[in-house]
Amino acid sequence: MTDRRLSNSTRQALPASVAVPGYDRNRVVPGIVHLGVGAFHRAHQAAYVDDCLAAGGTDWGIVGVSLRSADTRDALAPQDGLYTLAVRSSDSESLRVVGSILSMLVAPEDPGAVLAALTDPRTAIVTLTITEKAYLRAAGGGLDTAHPDIVHDLANPQMPRTAHGFLAESLARRRAAGIQPFTVLCCDNLPANGATLHRLLVEFAGLRGTDLARHIADEVAFPSSMVDRIVPATTDADRARISGQLGVEDAWPVMTEPFCQWVIEDDFPAGRPDWERFGVTMVGDVEPFEDMKLRLLNGSHSAIAYLGLLSGHETVDRAFADPAIRQFVDGLWAEAITTLPKDVGLDTADYTAQLAKRYSNTALAHRTAQIANDGSQKLPQRIVASAMERMSAGAPPAYLMLVVAAWIAACEARGKALPESLFTDPLDLALSALDTRHLSPGEAAVAVFDLAGFAKDGTERLTLIDLAAAHLERLRQGGVAAAFTALGIVNRRP
Repeated sequence: MTDRRLSNSTRQALPASVAVPGYDRNRVVPGIVHLGVGAFHRAHQAAYVDDCLAAGGTDWGIVGVSLRSADTRDALAPQDGLYTLAVRSSDSESLRVVGSILSMLVAPEDPGAVLAALTDPRTAIVTLTITEKAYLRAAGGGLDTAHPDIVHDLANPQMPRTAHGFLAESLARRRAAGIQPFTVLCCDNLPANGATLHRLLVEFAGLRGTDLARHIADEVAFPSSMVDRIVPATTDADRARISGQLGVEDAWPVMTEPFCQWVIEDDFPAGRPDWERFGVTMVGDVEPFEDMKLRLLNGSHSAIAYLGLLSGHETVDRAFADPAIRQFVDGLWAEAITTLPKDVGLDTADYTAQLAKRYSNTALAHRTAQIANDGSQKLPQRIVASAMERMSAGAPPAYLMLVVAAWIAACEARGKALPESLFTDPLDLALSALDTRHLSPGEAAVAVFDLAGFAKDGTERLTLIDLAAAHLERLRQGGVAAAFTALGIVNRRP
């Protein structure tokens, strides 16, 4: 490490090979508040906004908000919000300093400051990447009204903890002050993410009062969006390597791939940046793009994660290089593609070819354990929805249901064949309790489906449980190789 930090004062001395913001950051004003400033946001939305600022759109600086940890703020504050985005392929790397994040707030430290930023008349858009579990949905898909943080926010609207609490209170304050509502732009991997958040927030607001709920239902825009970029966790080795290339220390650079995609429904009453100038696709309906991404990219990512962990592969590229897993992913894609609409211009052959290239990127070292987190929240939209549609069409979802079984098996393997805390899930306490009961594969599948709400009220539910149980039995008895053999996949290694 070096004695100096990346900052406004040191950025002009960086090597010529490093791209730096060419605009005057002092002239940029905040127009976006982002909830959930993690590595993905900094590799994706913040980079797109940085492009807009460089083109003269000075009204769109970002105020970043962490709803939990101060780690990102503590890393970026001494750097004036600057950080390095390292775009890596198997044979090259380019470095870019991103300057779109003007300030960082930590909600638990000062919820009043977050509410003030959200209420600021200059704030026209609020974006979110808070992960699926932070939407606090119950098993049936509605708001988990018994969650302690929801209970707290309803009792203490001036001191919220959740995204729901912050959004509802700031929209209430803006309404009282006669300030136009901001647009809420969800960027998480939820089906119809804008509509889903709209429904949850109206439900939350209804518990505060019907007037606020009606205002949010009728007056606030919630466009849906689809985001796509692989962003592995930054390692200490990454920090040291990037800082060495910069000649100054960057406490939290972000690693990513060359590919980047953002599809957004164009509904922004309070205005928006000219994102389409920089590769963003503005559409009337994002659903077909979203379904393709959730079912082909996110679904196969989950498959690679759980099957890779059970096969001893630590990273996506190593798992994808396993011929049996590669063959399985092809079969999974073939099943999922049949559930996508045929008449909206989706090029699934090109999309899966791009995915194969991305998964083979040896420079990213995207850890399978990172992708494995929060399976109970991710699998319903990535896997179970496709499986239910396959069943409704009279086609078996054999590959799809192996992913569910592999998740159950990977959870069961923690503390045994896998490290105890290798990955986590919001249902871990309940899953651990199931493990102590030594259930048969059929009993375990029923219990997990009940616990996670998979295929709830679906007519295909019992058949899906039977398929998952049969896969789980093979995984328990003979490992991944036995499960693959049942699908006709020969586990040959080069």
